[in-house]
Amino acid sequence: MNILLVEDDLETAEFICRGLRETGDAVKHVTDGREGLLAATQESYYTFVFDRMLPGMDGLDAVRVLRETHIDTPIIMLTALAGIDDRVNGLDAGADDYLVKPFAFAELYARIRALGRRKPLQNEEHQLIVHDLILDRTTQEVTREGARLDLMPREYRILEYLMMNVGQLVTRTMLLEKVWGYSFDPKTSLVQTHVSRLRSKVDKPYGQELIRTVRGSGYLIDGPR
Repeated sequence: MNILLVEDDLETAEFICRGLRETGDAVKHVTDGREGLLAATQESYYTFVFDRMLPGMDGLDAVRVLRETHIDTPIIMLTALAGIDDRVNGLDAGADDYLVKPFAFAELYARIRALGRRKPLQNEEHQLIVHDLILDRTTQEVTREGARLDLMPREYRILEYLMMNVGQLVTRTMLLEKVWGYSFDPKTSLVQTHVSRLRSKVDKPYGQELIRTVRGSGYLIDGPR
């Protein structure tokens, strides 16, 4: 599992990182709320573990921003604040679980695994529609302006993932994981090449370009204006 830990208390962070590495998991640790927010949007993680009170940006605010941008990775919030109202605020902000300090690593790890076992919410729509572009997930047929597009399997999967996340940034790392199943960066132009071919079929013959490059970050497909 690849886990993001956002914790400014170095003793607590060392305790958690050591425990996760001993179980064979990968962990990225940052100490600032804004850094945590940025890290959460740049790479795919199994779970986020956020401290409640952080420099740079409060943990509650960081979690709210992640949920407002439709990042649905499970989140565990750590805090020394044990009141009922504090727990409610954390859950209302978008956290999936709440663990009060001090805690045993075994309990934290059990909660991480439990969240991972939950089936994530899926887009159950059989048709994904963006402007005049229609993707039928039952037949895997894609049309634009009523004309069928002949897509290769990887191109179809890239387009499907973009359309499932319409209006949201999809990073190169996300595509490598979701389309190719890579948990590492092969250091090639694999993604760029496939997206370029996809654009030549989806956008080039038509008046309006839907797939946009976000410089230095990834891609997004524009929703209705």
